[in-house]
Amino acid sequence: MRPFTARSVLGLAAGRRAHRSGLFASCSTARSFSSTVYRRQTERTWSTPLAKQLFEAISTTGPVPLASYMRMCLTGDVGGYYTGAIADGRDQFGVKGDFVTSPEISQVFGELIGIWFIAEWISQGRPKDGVQLIEVGPGRGTLMDDMLRTIQRFPAMADSIDAVYMVEASRELRDAQKKLLCGPDASSTESKVGSHSASKHNNRPIVWTDTIKSIPIEPNRMPFIVAHEFFDALPIHSFQSILVEAPPPPPPGSPAAAKKHLSSENAQSTMEWREMMVSPTPPGVTHADLGTPKSEQHEAPPEFQLILSSGTTRHSRFVPESSPRFRKLKQTPNSLIEVCPDASIFATDFATRIGGSPQHPKPVPSGAALILDYGTSDTIPINSLRGIRQHKRVNPLSAPGLVDLSVDVDFTAIAEVAMLASDGVEVHGPVPQADFLEVMGIRERAEMLTKAPGVNQATAENIDKAWKRLVDKGPGGMGKVYKALAILPENEGRRRPVGFGGDVSA
Repeated sequence: MRPFTARSVLGLAAGRRAHRSGLFASCSTARSFSSTVYRRQTERTWSTPLAKQLFEAISTTGPVPLASYMRMCLTGDVGGYYTGAIADGRDQFGVKGDFVTSPEISQVFGELIGIWFIAEWISQGRPKDGVQLIEVGPGRGTLMDDMLRTIQRFPAMADSIDAVYMVEASRELRDAQKKLLCGPDASSTESKVGSHSASKHNNRPIVWTDTIKSIPIEPNRMPFIVAHEFFDALPIHSFQSILVEAPPPPPPGSPAAAKKHLSSENAQSTMEWREMMVSPTPPGVTHADLGTPKSEQHEAPPEFQLILSSGTTRHSRFVPESSPRFRKLKQTPNSLIEVCPDASIFATDFATRIGGSPQHPKPVPSGAALILDYGTSDTIPINSLRGIRQHKRVNPLSAPGLVDLSVDVDFTAIAEVAMLASDGVEVHGPVPQADFLEVMGIRERAEMLTKAPGVNQATAENIDKAWKRLVDKGPGGMGKVYKALAILPENEGRRRPVGFGGDVSA
C-alpha cells in the first residue's frame, strides 16, 4: 500500500465497505451514539492520538464515511500511518515492518518493470528526449532504484529521460527514497513543482511532489507511469441497496387522503443506496458483540465500527450513479458495491497524460502506464477492507494510524474511466501477475542471478524462493491475486504490449 497525498480533512469524499463478520451493523441494529454516550466516553483511554482525534471529530459531526476514516488513518497529520511518524524509526515495509512488497521480495521484480518500459520506449520510436518516469506511491524507493539501474544498461533510453517524478506524501518516506536514489549526502533544491535532487544512476533530476497534479501535462512529453500497490490504498465508498417501503396510506377522510396532488411515486416502495459509516464502539464492547473472526481476536476489540446510514447521504445519491455497472445493481435488494472516486481521478490523469484530452490536446499520443495491484478483474469488489499489522490480519478499525489499510482494486472501473477520459488510449489486461512476470522472463533472470560469480548456495536458494513467491498461483498466492494492467496510446489493435500477449516492435 502506498499513500498518495497528505490530506487530513474528515469530510473528503470516498467511502468503504467492510467485512460482514462484525465490522458493520445494519441501521436497525446499530447502536445510537447520542451526546450522552459521547460524554460518557470522553474519559476513555484511546489506543493512539489519532483514535482520540477521530472520536472527537465524530462526536461533533456524527458518523463519518469510511473513506474519511481511511484518509485520516493513512495520511492524517496526527499519527497517520504514512505521514504521522508516531514512533521514531518505524518502517512500514520489510520483515521488521507490517508487510513486504514485491520489489522488497526480489530485485528481479523491479528489473522486469524497467525492461517493460524499455520495450515500450523502443516500440514507440526510441525518442531521444522528453521521457518522464513517474511513480505514484513509491514506498522506500526500491522499485524505482531497480528500474533506474536496469535502464542504465540501455544508454539511449537513459539519456532520453528528462526527469524522474516521485509522487509521495510522507516526509519520512521521501527521505528514505532520496538516500537510496541520490545518496545520503545529496543536496536538494525547491521549485513550484517540488523538491529536486540528482539521481546517483545518471545524474538526472529526481523530483518529489505531494500530488501528481503538480507535474505539468505537456503534449511533447512521453510519460512512463508506474503504480505498484498504490490503488489498493485509495479510500473508497461502500454502499448497500435498501428497499424503502412505501408509507401506509392515510386513513380515509383524512386531510392527506383528500389531497389529489399526491403522486403515485410517493406511494410506491423504492430502492435506495445507503452508505457505510464509521462510528465509535461502546466502552466495554467484546469481540463476541462485534462478531470478530477468531483470526483477528488476538488484539483488543476495535474502538470503531461500521454502521449503515439510516438515510441517504450526499455520496450515496451520486457516487453509485457514476457507472452502469453500479446502477444496474440498485434494484437488487442488499446489493453491495465499493466505489473509489480517487481511482477514477488517477486513471483520468494517466490517460490524459498519455493520450491527451480536449482540455490537454496531444497531437501524437505517447507514453504508458503500468498498474500492478491486487483486486478483481471482472467483478465489483465487496467486503474487501483489510488491516495488516506486523504481518498479521487485524481488525481494520483498530489502532488507527498503526494499522495498514487496503482494499481490492476494481480494475474494470479503472479501464472504463481511462477509456472515457481520452480517445487517445487503449487498455490491456488485467492479467495475473504470474503470467506477466513469466512472459517478461522472471525465471531466466533469476537463474542468471543464482549462477553469478560469488553466489553461494544459501543465496541461490533465497533467490529461487523469492521469484517463485511472486508467481505463486496457489490460493492467495501473489501470482494469482496480483494483476497487471496497462494503459497505452491508441493504435487500433495493431500492437499488444510485452507481457500482455505482444512483443517489442522496433
